[in-house]
Amino acid sequence: MSDTPRCFALVPCAGVGLRAGAGGPKQYAPLAGQAVVAHTLDALAAVPALEATLVVLSPEDTQFEHHVPRFTGPRAWVDRCGGSTRAASVAAGLEALRQHGAHDADWVLVHDAARCLLRPAWVQGLIETCVDDPVGGLLALPLADTLKAADAGRVVATLPRADKWLAQTPQMFRLGLLRRALREAGDTVTDESSAIEALGLQPRLVQGELENIKLTWPGDFALAARLLETR
Repeated sequence: MSDTPRCFALVPCAGVGLRAGAGGPKQYAPLAGQAVVAHTLDALAAVPALEATLVVLSPEDTQFEHHVPRFTGPRAWVDRCGGSTRAASVAAGLEALRQHGAHDADWVLVHDAARCLLRPAWVQGLIETCVDDPVGGLLALPLADTLKAADAGRVVATLPRADKWLAQTPQMFRLGLLRRALREAGDTVTDESSAIEALGLQPRLVQGELENIKLTWPGDFALAARLLETR
């Protein structure tokens, strides 16, 4: 086996997506002819630098294979070990990757199942930028809009935006480092970078694309459908 660190994708897919109003888990909502998560996994499958992709499902999930029948083969792994939070699902997924033979020095790219407009070139660019970084990094966008602080529906302050970024995924960190970070941070962190930051480290920001949206609200699905139609 080569000592060169490998890259694995990890897709937490155990959520119920209540805010999306999709009548069920949003990752299985139909979008442009297939399930949302099927678009996501198609993009990851087209990234040559990825050794494999692991999808982390809820232990109660009985829908995945029905909605994503093409996710098969030696680079397509599924584990029903997901938890009640994103952090718990990712932590469990890291243990599953170790069982598949991944090492602590290998890179793990955690990507939201609902960021289904992902393009393989964005993932490849993140890997090429961060593969020699001592910490790792994430796709993100510099904040373009004016940022307001609110109280009871009214503006109480305008915040400086020059140093503000919107975090996206994938977020790319060494398996061993991310495992430790999540263990120490607990289940409250909402992304992997937050856990790494809590160790006193500074992940690298790699500029992403506005199109890399996360489907969260009902209107996001119509927008995603229009964007897919223009590709």
